[in-house]
Amino acid sequence: MKAAYIEKTGAPDVIQFGDIPTPQIEPHEVLVQVAAVSVNPIDTYIRNGANYWPLPQPFIIGCDLAGTIIEVGQAVTQWKVGQRVWGSNQGLLGRQGTFAEFAAVDPQWLYLTPPNVTDEEAAACALVGITAHLGLFGHGQLKVGEKVFVRGGTGGVGAMVLQMARAIGAEVITTAGSAEKAARCRQLGAHHVIEYRDCVWTEELARLAPQGVDLFWETLREPDFDAAVTAMAPRGRMILMAGRDARPPFPVGPFYVKGCSLYGFAMFKSTAAEQAAAAKQINEWLGDGAIRACIDRVLPLREAATAHALQEANTVRKEGNLAGKIVLKT
Repeated sequence: MKAAYIEKTGAPDVIQFGDIPTPQIEPHEVLVQVAAVSVNPIDTYIRNGANYWPLPQPFIIGCDLAGTIIEVGQAVTQWKVGQRVWGSNQGLLGRQGTFAEFAAVDPQWLYLTPPNVTDEEAAACALVGITAHLGLFGHGQLKVGEKVFVRGGTGGVGAMVLQMARAIGAEVITTAGSAEKAARCRQLGAHHVIEYRDCVWTEELARLAPQGVDLFWETLREPDFDAAVTAMAPRGRMILMAGRDARPPFPVGPFYVKGCSLYGFAMFKSTAAEQAAAAKQINEWLGDGAIRACIDRVLPLREAATAHALQEANTVRKEGNLAGKIVLKT
């Protein structure tokens, strides 16, 4: 089968595209014919050497996938050939990745794709959608009518946070780096968009939420905690999802006097049951149009190295070159 894989970690150019053996499934696995995958920042970190577990050799890159089951293991009883599925959490914790024509997957990490949702859309929503849902509702306990601030409303996770918060009736404030991205945020349902290059974003946020925001979703790798805590309402919650090497100062006094809470989490360490519960609601929202995929571009799988370079420029170098997910088709 064709696959995008690495034999050593390093820059995007270590990614190879070529033929490797098609995986043989274990009794508890299914074989998915992959139609689409998407790129996540964690994919680039692992490729670059930030590995906390041994990698298979060769290692197929990627976490997300969408496609069709073409073979079912002997011990699998609830899945069948021909079902369209999507999933994430591959390529992590020692599991093989997804950027290939076929993937052997434990079906506890798979979910049925709604009939009216394309494989490209499903792949684009996988890791980022589950991350947003776990953060908003599992950790952040978001409720109807609360104010949410999410930094970067066209980012992979940011776009999902924006739409899910809007879907349950929260008031959503987000940021954008251009008029085009601001328009996209409004199309996705943001009530207020702060174009941070044209104003002091903290002042504008204080104007929009004078009593503070109930949930502050931080997407930056180096958070400004002084600004965040100032912007939070009493008993506000803050969600962190990035910055494994970050060591920014933290305003302990203002934080505890306000009675705020801080949650950091890695989606891939959540249980299969927690992720499945998130996926169930994601499917409902995708099916009825309450949320939709935010895709910046679609590339062929052979351009995986290019996709990684683009993602790295956006995430690490903060070039703002993406407005949504990069999806690759096999």
